[in-house]
Amino acid sequence: MPVITRDQARHTVTPAGAMTTLASPTLGAAGSALWRVRMAPHAAGPEHRIDVEQIWTVLDGGAEITLGAEKLTLAPGDTAVLPADVLRQITAGPWGLTAVATAPAGANAFRAGEAQGIVPPWIA
Repeated sequence: MPVITRDQARHTVTPAGAMTTLASPTLGAAGSALWRVRMAPHAAGPEHRIDVEQIWTVLDGGAEITLGAEKLTLAPGDTAVLPADVLRQITAGPWGLTAVATAPAGANAFRAGEAQGIVPPWIA
């Protein structure tokens, strides 16, 4: 079993926050991707959908997730299982957000209204 050191972790910064890839097919040859997400207070990711299920666990801070027509509020220790192909938006709470998330490798993300997806770098 490979060990991925913190120096090998891959960091991706977006307007919404920073993702640190902890394992993925191109980082440890994992069949799933695992990453840490950090978002500043009230930062919001884009409205999007992903073609696979994702699981998010809040470590610190909190988040509001708009999932279709539903609004979910997460606090430290809460876990959200986000189904595939449902429009979502993640917004950090007033203290920001630190979470870990996982999804099957090779997942595609689609911005709202877009038909062509991309494999986000933290999943590859």
